[in-house]
This record gives sequence, structure tokens and C-alpha cells, in this order.
Amino acid sequence: MKKKFLALALAATMVASLFAGCGKAAGSDNKVGVAMPTKDLQRWNQDGSNMQKELEAKGYKVDLQYASNDIATQVSQIENMINSGCKVLVIASIDGDSLGTVLEQAKEKGIKVIAYDRLIMNSDAVSYYATFDNYMVGTKQGEYIKNSLALDTAEGPFNIEIITGDPGDNNARFFYGGAMDVLQPYIDNGKLVVKSGQIDFATVATANWSTENAQNRFDAIISANYADGTQLDAVLASNDSTAMGVTNSLEANYTGAWPLITGQDCDVANVKNMIAGKQSMSIFKDTRTLAVKTVEMVDAILKGTDAPVNDTKTYDNGTGIIPSYLCEPVFADVNNYKELLIDSGYYKEADLQ
Repeated sequence: MKKKFLALALAATMVASLFAGCGKAAGSDNKVGVAMPTKDLQRWNQDGSNMQKELEAKGYKVDLQYASNDIATQVSQIENMINSGCKVLVIASIDGDSLGTVLEQAKEKGIKVIAYDRLIMNSDAVSYYATFDNYMVGTKQGEYIKNSLALDTAEGPFNIEIITGDPGDNNARFFYGGAMDVLQPYIDNGKLVVKSGQIDFATVATANWSTENAQNRFDAIISANYADGTQLDAVLASNDSTAMGVTNSLEANYTGAWPLITGQDCDVANVKNMIAGKQSMSIFKDTRTLAVKTVEMVDAILKGTDAPVNDTKTYDNGTGIIPSYLCEPVFADVNNYKELLIDSGYYKEADLQ
């Protein structure tokens, strides 16, 4: 009887161990790594938290990491995700050209990679790209300037300056390209004048999208071109952090009538500036929408099906076209921000006071 009891106990232990092992394997199959570039910009905090919330609601385990805008840190974080059993990586890169080596490790292990918002360049390990239509972001900024200044009918000329983002961020070129396709004809015919002469992408780019770098550059532009009271009519700023640098510089150094200033991301401080008349508009990219679409892609990959995409022609990362899902951006200004940002639940009204 005692032997029979011990045998049954041993069998129960083996079965329990077996199920525990199976549960562990299933858990590892559900692990998703999410690599964000930094917590310094409000939008990446929102992207990361939205992604984690949506993935966990689907039952996935999430390893969410922020890299403090340090490439070596992001590489190390991704290596840890690979080695800890993540089956899919969602990566918003700091520098799109700096992840090729570490992503080779992911490819060797059969781990799928989704480039998130920023296209990862020169790596055939990238399976998909999830972003907003970045060229459209630029065209909407350019069209806002065109329409606000009535460039087709007003006599002009109008003075404009240009500032875009990090040269290592492939998106910055799309933002710049979309806007300049709208504005360049008016520069060519003299309706728009860039008094600083700073027009080409390399010159107007801003390392790390830094507010401080943007402010320093605009301090020099204002000192050299607008300190005598010359009117600055518009600033094409590709995002809110560079727009904030422009605003800070204008407040410290500029005495003319306030210019039109564009932006992107609808950061709280910039929306407050918009309400106060210090920034004209900001492109609203609802990160909740992008998070949902990215989770749909992750879900499809882990279920062995094709991820949803709506663009297979635009984004070549140097190894070929990357199938992409593009969400559509809209612009917010003082006339519609309540509907877009408060009524939708993106912000509370108290956040903007």
C-alpha cells in the first residue's frame, strides 16, 4: 500500500512538473520586447505605455525599455530582449543605421522585428514598419503655412525659417520633404524668403530633436537676420520639441510681430503655447491608434499569419521595401484642439490649464 502511494505521488509530481514546464514555454512564446528611444520626449512615454497596455490586454508579456537616447544602451536592451526569449521586437530606434548587428542576432533566432515610427535602415531583419504617414505630416505643415499666409493670393513676400529633426531619423527627411514639396515653389518665385539662406536638410536638421539645439540655432538666426526689427512671418518646425526651442528663442530675442509656427506631437507644453498664441498648430498623431495597429501586427505574427499593412511601395530601408501600416495624421490648432485632444480623452482639460 505504501509503495502504491509513493508511486502515485511520484506520478503526480511528474505530471505537475510537466504542466509547469509547458506553462513556462507558453509564457515565453508570448513575450514581446518594446524598445523606445527616450523618456525625454512626452510622446515616447505615451507610445510606450499605450503599447504595453494594449499588448497586456491581449495576454502578452511585455519587456518595455527606454534607452535615454543612447545608442549603446538601446543595443544592449535589445540584446537582453533577444536572450530573454522575446518572440517579437517592436523598436523605435534612436539611430536607424545603428542596429544592424544586433538585429542579425534576432534574425538568426527567428525573431520578427517591427520598426515602430522610425524606419530601421540597412537591415534585412526588419519584417514590418508601423508609423504615421510621415510625408503627409510634412505636407500638412506646409499646407498650413500656405493657407494661413494665403500664398496664392497675398502679395508678399513673407520671411520664413526652417527647422527639422535629427539627421539620423529617417522620418525627419519625410517631414522635411513633404513640407518642402508644398513650399519650395513659393521660395523659388520669391513669395517666401529664407533670410538666413539655411534651406537644405543637412543645415536645418537638429541633432536628437533637441529643444536646446533648436534654440541655440535660432538665437543665431535671429541675431543675424531679425534683430533690426525685420519681420519673421513663419517658421516651419517639424515637431514640438524644435518648435519649443524656436519659441524660447523668440521670447528672448525677437521684437517683431509673432510668427506662425508649426509643430508635431501635441505635447502638453506646446498645446498650452497654441492656446496662448505662441504656436500656430501641431500635427496630432494619436499614439493610441498606432499602438492598436502595432498590436494587431504582433498578434498576427505570433499566430502565424500575415500582419495587416496598407503600403508596400514607399519605405525602402536599403535592403528592400518594408511592408508598412501607415496611420493618417491630422493637425490641431486653437480652433479644433478641444475636439481632437479633450473630447477624445487623449488629455483632460485640466492638463492644458
